[in-house]
Amino acid sequence: MRLKDPQLYFKACHDSRGLLHNLFWSDGISQLDYRLFGDVIAFDATYKKNKYSCPLVIFSGVNHHNQTTVFAAALIADETTDTYVWLLRQLMFAMKGKTPTSIITDGAMAIRNAVRDVFPEVRHRLCAWHLIRNATSNVGNPSFTPKFRKIMTGDYEIPVFKRKWVQLIEEFGIEDKPWVINMYEEKHITTSRCEGLHSVVGRYVGSRYDLTSFVEHFQRCVAHMRFNEFNADYESTCGVPVMQTCIELLERYAAELYTHEIFLFFRPFFSRAGSMRVLNIDNTDDCIKYIVCKHGRPDFTWTVDFRQEEMIFMCTCLRMESFGIPCENIVKVLVDRDIREIPRSLVLDRWTKKVKSALNDPCGFTRDAVVISRQSALVEFSKQLAAVAAKVPERYEETRDLIMGLYSSYKAADEGDNQPHSGVARSSNPYVHPTTGGSGQPSKKKKRQRCSVCQMEGHKKTTCPWQKDIDNNVIENEAIGSDDGDMCTEATVELDSDS
Repeated sequence: MRLKDPQLYFKACHDSRGLLHNLFWSDGISQLDYRLFGDVIAFDATYKKNKYSCPLVIFSGVNHHNQTTVFAAALIADETTDTYVWLLRQLMFAMKGKTPTSIITDGAMAIRNAVRDVFPEVRHRLCAWHLIRNATSNVGNPSFTPKFRKIMTGDYEIPVFKRKWVQLIEEFGIEDKPWVINMYEEKHITTSRCEGLHSVVGRYVGSRYDLTSFVEHFQRCVAHMRFNEFNADYESTCGVPVMQTCIELLERYAAELYTHEIFLFFRPFFSRAGSMRVLNIDNTDDCIKYIVCKHGRPDFTWTVDFRQEEMIFMCTCLRMESFGIPCENIVKVLVDRDIREIPRSLVLDRWTKKVKSALNDPCGFTRDAVVISRQSALVEFSKQLAAVAAKVPERYEETRDLIMGLYSSYKAADEGDNQPHSGVARSSNPYVHPTTGGSGQPSKKKKRQRCSVCQMEGHKKTTCPWQKDIDNNVIENEAIGSDDGDMCTEATVELDSDS
């Protein structure tokens, strides 16, 4: 793995018997993603499907397509506060000391203590998926869980949420349950992201794998997630959505600004803004206050503060602070003021198409990670192409010739860039006229040789431009295989013997 990715960071610690105790790793692409999307991270330690029942800890977040992305992972021998403190410190070391603004956990006390120790200033939130699982075990009635899920994950105003919560616990007669009381006290610190990640990981790793195989299959899972990101990048870059609302200028600006997935999430807010009314406008010394309500519902109002000099908007619904996307109330004010572009203060860079534009910096860490990421994406695309093209001989030959042509062209261009340039123009070889035999007729054309490696004409195996790269790839893969083993082999052997 280290040969494939020079930016890979991993750390292992062993117990007094020399057995592997903890293993932490984060590759270059994960570190780069953390730099961009590490403002909120999920810390999940509930996945235990491996040969030794060692908990798999995954540090994950959300990328600019609202997809889950993995920042780091670890296998641990126990679930103590000391172990979690060690993991969080390794995470900080791998990420060059950058701390998140919020961290999401399953609420285990050992994890809470570790977060409080390493990240005393970071906001701590609970994962809704784990809370729903706990609801099933703490409240025996199966009808409770779906209603609990609906209330907890719904987008309600605070008074509406409180009313629905009281109705729920009275319906099931669980007002005095300690778990219910505790959940209401912690109602402001829940979110959800872990369920989907568990589902994806479960398709790649299982209880039969030893540590080495487990790490390899987990990295394949991560590669699959990155392939989905590249597909989303392509859709965002090449796709042009059809405008659907009457606020076309703002809608088009949003379509050009945000990734496709985030735009689809944001577009309904334009439609909702059309049903909003401005009840009152109050000019004060430092801002303009807009009182906004839904059409036909003047009893439900929100206040939007607009600071004109700084072009800052703040709404009492706090959806901008929660999701990083302007709410329909703010959109209504933008329309009311005939603002045709989304102000910079309302744009969260992490949701935009250009969030990774800085990664084109041609030096150091960033370039290495980007090149590796592109290579992985091309490999995945090539696999899909090969699966389709190999079924039909004509498709196979066409695809083979196309790939070989591209390879030869790119390689020649790279070699040309490395050649010294002089002021003398190079001459082309003269045209070779066909020779004639004694009868004055052109000699019979010889059959062109065909390479046994690439099946193309014009050269032999010994001069094939691909042969050298094939040999190098074999050597590199052998070296990579030995490096992968070095990460876990010793610990795996010892654990196997211990079992």
